[in-house]
Amino acid sequence: MRNHLIFDLDGTLIDSAPSILTSYAHTFASMGIAPKIPLTSEVIGPPLMQTLAKLSGIEDLEILKDLAQRFKSHYDTEGHKQTLVYAGAEQFLKTQQAAGFELYIATNKRHVPTVKIMQHLGWTQYFSGIFALDYYTPAMANKGQMLSQILSDLNIAPKDALYIGDRYEDGIAAEQNDLPFVLVSWGYFNEEIAQAKAEWKTCATLAALGDYLHA
Repeated sequence: MRNHLIFDLDGTLIDSAPSILTSYAHTFASMGIAPKIPLTSEVIGPPLMQTLAKLSGIEDLEILKDLAQRFKSHYDTEGHKQTLVYAGAEQFLKTQQAAGFELYIATNKRHVPTVKIMQHLGWTQYFSGIFALDYYTPAMANKGQMLSQILSDLNIAPKDALYIGDRYEDGIAAEQNDLPFVLVSWGYFNEEIAQAKAEWKTCATLAALGDYLHA
């Protein structure tokens, strides 16, 4: 019986673009550096150091490390509070929990701000586990490894769980663990719905996802 729902976070339950872009803006202003390209949602996704190099046009590793530390400090203390919730997401979580599902987060976002976001939103009550790549020591290399560890640690059979995310890579990570997957299209990467594999379920709304879960 499928009774474990594992969620990606950014682009699936929350819109973190305003919070991330606010922290990028603060970081560059604090060092008197003007970004080389506009701070839009298009810059969100790649690893932090890679994005900072692209935004700054700087190759000096020490300067990039300074930028990264400033970004993390601002995001972890203030920036994360600008996180937006997709309409209906909290009620959706309440409904699934009440229906008997165990809920988990498995995200690429660092664990510290992920927990702070959950606390800020009052969402810790909904999740039985909040996992990130750096939740583990050493940190997991990718989501596929992280999902494998989660399933192993919690003794969850893949057939009894479902991974829900908004990126093609989320689906691949699920496939690597024989884990059923739902690709949602309301997040940042809705164009990836066209790349969805035939065996993946795709949903354009939370209502459609709820209908699928309870069919």
